[in-house]
Amino acid sequence: MLRPPDPQAPVAARLRGIASSPVREILALTERPGVISFAGGLPAPELFDAAGLREAFAAVLDDRSAGRSLQYSTTEGDPELRRRVADRLSLRGLPTDPDGLLITSGSQQALTLIATVLLEPGDRILVEDPCYLAALQCFQLAGAVPVPVPCDDDGLDPEALDRLVEEHRPKLLYTVPTFHNPTGRTLPEDRRAALAEVIARRGLWTIEDDPYGELRYAGEPAVALAARDGAADYVLALSTLSKVAAPGLRIGWVRAPAALRLPLTIAKQAADLHSSTVDQAATARWLAHVDLDAHLERLRSVYRERRDAMLAELPTVLPAGSTFNRPDGGMFLWVRLPEGHDATALLPAALQQQVAYVPGAPFYATEADPRTLRLSFTTHSPAEIRQGLERLRVALAG
Repeated sequence: MLRPPDPQAPVAARLRGIASSPVREILALTERPGVISFAGGLPAPELFDAAGLREAFAAVLDDRSAGRSLQYSTTEGDPELRRRVADRLSLRGLPTDPDGLLITSGSQQALTLIATVLLEPGDRILVEDPCYLAALQCFQLAGAVPVPVPCDDDGLDPEALDRLVEEHRPKLLYTVPTFHNPTGRTLPEDRRAALAEVIARRGLWTIEDDPYGELRYAGEPAVALAARDGAADYVLALSTLSKVAAPGLRIGWVRAPAALRLPLTIAKQAADLHSSTVDQAATARWLAHVDLDAHLERLRSVYRERRDAMLAELPTVLPAGSTFNRPDGGMFLWVRLPEGHDATALLPAALQQQVAYVPGAPFYATEADPRTLRLSFTTHSPAEIRQGLERLRVALAG
């Protein structure tokens, strides 16, 4: 009896060439007992306000509220949650009307919705060099062609950006100007002003992704691109509660200019109708009752100590000639090893020593710097950080 051929999945052409995230693959390797991982951009679970969130979920699931909290909802999002997010953004210097917000299932979904609305196959999109890996995946899945913008230790170069706009006529710019992923750098005020001028003059649609802005350990808060005259009409501002509340809530949002609100809402209707009603209701309740400033100050205090522990040890850990930055906030340090080193090739030796990091190469849209790697300092205590870095020293020296 002839055996029928194995079925071949009819995968769409847009998925061809889109690889699984190497960060996710590395995280899977680090789940082994005993591994100290600096790979994931994970908030510290012991700092979750589990008691406050437990109370919030209990309140929205009691007999008076459950009928609403477990029902279908509006695509735009829970009105109370939108109001509280708008109030927080306004307090941070980004005046926001609740009607200008679309609640999404994490800010990653906001990226997908924007790509759905604005990008056609073959469109150029300008990205920082290096760039947040999941954003690159999202744009490539939409068929867009990422074009890297030259960056230095202060971030994106506005003059280079202006030249690339003239050359490529891109559909979008994507930027994480504050505590960038993967590098941790922050665009200084003079460059923000210059970038806003280019956006306004060129009419350049821009995604300003700000998942880490509340995690500042030094310096003064930065003014958002979306808050600047001229540029504001072209900037879609994304953020999330994943880093300050809990990623499991999957609460993100996009603050969109008026011209894009309806198209984004239609795209979300087609994607999932709306984000989880009960999670939105519980999050709104949590925001209403938590002392958010006190909660954030606790996060900042703990993460600042962990950042400093990593910074103090790195000079004795890295090979001579290495460089690394000193971010004012966020979750990441960016390391460049000396010439002749390859962070991807060195990773197996690190895993053998029960420590992990993310090689920098996957974060580049085109030509990668193989010497780079990303370290996250938020998940482990200072003692664990020192232990993990000693393991990394042995791996890099071997």
